[in-house]
Amino acid sequence: MAENEYVPLFETRQVKGRILFRCIAASILLGICFIVMYRIRYFSIGGKAERWTWIGLFLSELWFSFYWLLTTVCRWNAVIRIPFIHRLSQRFGKELPGIDIFVCTADPLLEPPSMVVNTVLSMMAYDYPPEKLSVYLSDDGGSNLTFYAMLEAANFSKTWLPFCKKFKVEPMSPEAYFRTASEPLNVEEWPSVKRLYEEMKMRIETTTKLNQIPQQVYKQHKGFREWNFVTSKHDHQTILQILIDGRDTNAVDIEGNPLPTLVYLAREKRPQYHHHFKAGAMNALIRISSRISNAPIILNVDCDMYSNNSESIKYSLCIFMDEEKGDEFGYVQFPQSFDNLTKNDIYGCSFRVIQKLEVKGLDANGGPCFIGTGCFHRREALCGKKYEKNFRFDLKKLNNTKVNERASLLEEICKVLASCTFEHNTTWGKEMGLIYGFSVEDIVTGLSVQCRGWKSVFLDPERDGFFGVAPITLFQLLVQHKRWTEGHLQVFLSKYCPLLYGYKKIPLKLRLAYCAYNLWAANCLATLYYVVVPCLCLLKGIKLFPKISSPWVLPFAYVAFSHHAYSLGEFLWCGGTFLGWCNDQRMWLFKRTTSYLFASLETILKLLGYSQLAFVITTKVADEDVSKRYDQEMIEFGVASPMFNILATLAILNLLGSFGTMKKVTMHADKGFKVLDQFGLQILLCLVLVTINLPVYQALFFRMDKGKMPSSVTYKSIIFALLACTLSVY
Repeated sequence: MAENEYVPLFETRQVKGRILFRCIAASILLGICFIVMYRIRYFSIGGKAERWTWIGLFLSELWFSFYWLLTTVCRWNAVIRIPFIHRLSQRFGKELPGIDIFVCTADPLLEPPSMVVNTVLSMMAYDYPPEKLSVYLSDDGGSNLTFYAMLEAANFSKTWLPFCKKFKVEPMSPEAYFRTASEPLNVEEWPSVKRLYEEMKMRIETTTKLNQIPQQVYKQHKGFREWNFVTSKHDHQTILQILIDGRDTNAVDIEGNPLPTLVYLAREKRPQYHHHFKAGAMNALIRISSRISNAPIILNVDCDMYSNNSESIKYSLCIFMDEEKGDEFGYVQFPQSFDNLTKNDIYGCSFRVIQKLEVKGLDANGGPCFIGTGCFHRREALCGKKYEKNFRFDLKKLNNTKVNERASLLEEICKVLASCTFEHNTTWGKEMGLIYGFSVEDIVTGLSVQCRGWKSVFLDPERDGFFGVAPITLFQLLVQHKRWTEGHLQVFLSKYCPLLYGYKKIPLKLRLAYCAYNLWAANCLATLYYVVVPCLCLLKGIKLFPKISSPWVLPFAYVAFSHHAYSLGEFLWCGGTFLGWCNDQRMWLFKRTTSYLFASLETILKLLGYSQLAFVITTKVADEDVSKRYDQEMIEFGVASPMFNILATLAILNLLGSFGTMKKVTMHADKGFKVLDQFGLQILLCLVLVTINLPVYQALFFRMDKGKMPSSVTYKSIIFALLACTLSVY
């Protein structure tokens, strides 16, 4: 091979099975056309009720068909990226760019400092030159407990980092590693390092529980004096401390190797200034890091998202540093994975098919969305620079600027960059950094980066790059998805609507792919109609589907069967189980009828000026009983919520509809077959919904633990369901 011959650092391949997918999709589309023909040809000309229910069902089916087309277009040309890190090492050796890593936390009660410490330590332990790593923690809770935990992490890193390097530890989170790994033979350091970690963890948890910093520690570090001037977590000055200065020759581990830079930041907050939640925290970190380390590549993670793959940085650099295509890419997104999922993923949090197939479809059409964590960014792209086709980026030289100030002086200089007033009359939050005004700041920021000409890449290595914490109660899940769905709908209804904002900037397929997520909320009405109306019409004797004996039943049966059979096959191919697929289908129904509905209502209220933007933090802690039920794969209800009122009412409604129909069939044997022939599909739909809702019936009537449905929800849902059934009959 000639010396100047180009050898790519990554390869792009088509996802297997795309021909089968296209054939199935084409056949489903044909079935949908026949269903539309049936609805038009046999339009109900009976009474007013029959006519309007028929129109409503037809409109629902048209929406489902449109949404299915959106998701199908997204996946039409799915690709996978395969990086070659051995080529990266051969080509660049130690001439690698600096990496700035941002970790964001906001509340020490919902996001325990011990968890934050594990994430930070895992980021410091990458298989990468430590002098080129800088880790920044943004503490929007402004808590001295988190600061204390970071001091403990800085001290423990002197032992943990050489241990990770010597024994190639993965995952690099001490908690995850010692929980999953068995003690290796002939490794003398293992028990001592584990003991040091457990002692550190106990000190952090004890301090957090007592809500008091030990006096000895308080006197030892000047940083604690900052809290003498803190009024509350919503009213305080900028607190910035360089805990480990990577430039300092004395900043070494127990074996004399240099340590990564470690910085703690609690940006200034004042009641009269909007702090813009996570987007504001990220933008402050971008400015602070540009003054301290100014690495050309930025990795951002949530505080619960620890590193599981020591070579994730090198994987991303294979994309950014490819000589032919690397300059095109603005960010590299890794999947969002979780280490606390049950065997059958009771809450459907894994997004198996979405991440294995749908997102890879976006990758082929310009790139995936930025999902807020586990993402490597090109600093220029994140800071508003437009892509220029003939401009070449030399990542090795972009962060060669030497900072000569002492750490204490640098801290004071940088504090102004995180002040409340710094962004006034600037383009921060509009054209620079993360975009403000949305609860899904990540999605709209990624879209704006792509509209400036940059592409993005989705990397899904064999070993997961990052692991986080999934919700372990149904209420947490529904609230989390309400926030996501609300944010997506807000983007669609704003000037950043992909169809308009991305016009002539990004490919049409990518704009449609964004819409598939932006329109999650719009699924609520069609789904609610399909769950409620066929059941009530069954009680009233209104036929909405073709007879079982009619040939028109075939397109309905084929579309339903082929779609769900192929969905099951994909789920199993992506590593799931049959019960996992059932749980996934159940959760999509629950989310569509609750989270999506409330997200739609909240968005409408915001547009009318009756509600304000809020950022809900999902708790990362749970009591022992809840965790035990989660491990046993029991759905956790436990709290009274309007969302549960809806779920329980819908479940009881379909149960009553099924009982009512079965009563007609059994009590009138002579007409039983006629009823089954005429209402067969409606009866089947009700029975499927009853099967999906079996855990709801258990929680309503049979469970005695604290995770059952509250009595108030049970009584209300029974009354609402009986009232709906009574009104439908008359």
